[in-house]
Amino acid sequence: MKFSLKNKVAIVTGGGSGIGKAISKTLAQQGAYVHILELNADNGTITKNEIEQDGGLAEIHACNVANQEDVINVINKISKEHTINILINSAGVAHIGNIEKTAEADFDRIYNVNVKGVYNCIFSAIPHMKKQGGVIINMASVAGSVAVSDRFAYSMSKGATLTMTYSVARDYMDYGIRCNAISPARIHTPFVDGFLKANYPGKETEMFDKLSKAQPIGRMGTPQEVADLALYLCSDEASFITGTDFPIDGGFIKLNG
Repeated sequence: MKFSLKNKVAIVTGGGSGIGKAISKTLAQQGAYVHILELNADNGTITKNEIEQDGGLAEIHACNVANQEDVINVINKISKEHTINILINSAGVAHIGNIEKTAEADFDRIYNVNVKGVYNCIFSAIPHMKKQGGVIINMASVAGSVAVSDRFAYSMSKGATLTMTYSVARDYMDYGIRCNAISPARIHTPFVDGFLKANYPGKETEMFDKLSKAQPIGRMGTPQEVADLALYLCSDEASFITGTDFPIDGGFIKLNG
C-alpha cells in the first residue's frame, strides 16, 4: 500500500478540530498510532473515538503547547512507550488586525501558541527522533509568504514557522530527520463558519462567497486536502523531500493579481 504508515507513531498538536483533526484521522487510516495533543481535551476525545471506530489507534493528551514544561512531560511520557516517528505541529490561533489594532496581549498570545508552541514541540521531540530519524511537519500559511491585509501578528507567526522549518531541516538532516512546512490559503473549517457568524451576522453566505473567491481557483480548500498532502510528506514516498514549504492555496500566492 502506498503512503503506508504502518508501525509509525505520530504526534499531532491541535488534533481535535479542523485541519489537525483531518490529519489525525488520515494518518490513523494509513496505520499510524496517533497521539493527539489538545488544549481542549473534549475535542481531542471526539477525534480519538472516531479514529477507533474506524479501526485505528489513538490516544489523547491534554496539553498546552505554549507551556514548555507541559509539552516536555507529555512527549517524554509518549517516548517511554513508543518510538516517535512523526510530529505534526498543527495547533494554532488566529488574529485579525493591522499593527495598530494588535495589542501587546494579542501579539503575545499569537507568539506563545503559533511560534513558541512549535518551538516547544520540536525542542521536546528532537532528542527522541534523533535516535532513529523521523518527519516533522509545521503548519504555516500563505500569510507567511505574501502580504495579507489585517493579519499582522498572524503573518509574523507563520513567517517564523517557515524559518524554523528551514533551520531544523538543515541542522538535523544528518540524523535522518526531514522537516517541511505546509502553507494553506483559506480552508473551510468550523473556525471559518464561527468567524462569519460572529462578524457578519445575516451576511454569512455573501461573505463566504467573497472569501472563497479570494483563491483564484474559486473556492476554499478542505481539511482533507491538507491532510492528504501531510500524509504524502510523512510517508516514505517523500523521503527525498526536506526543507521545503508546500503551498496548498488554489493559486493564491502565484496567480492573484
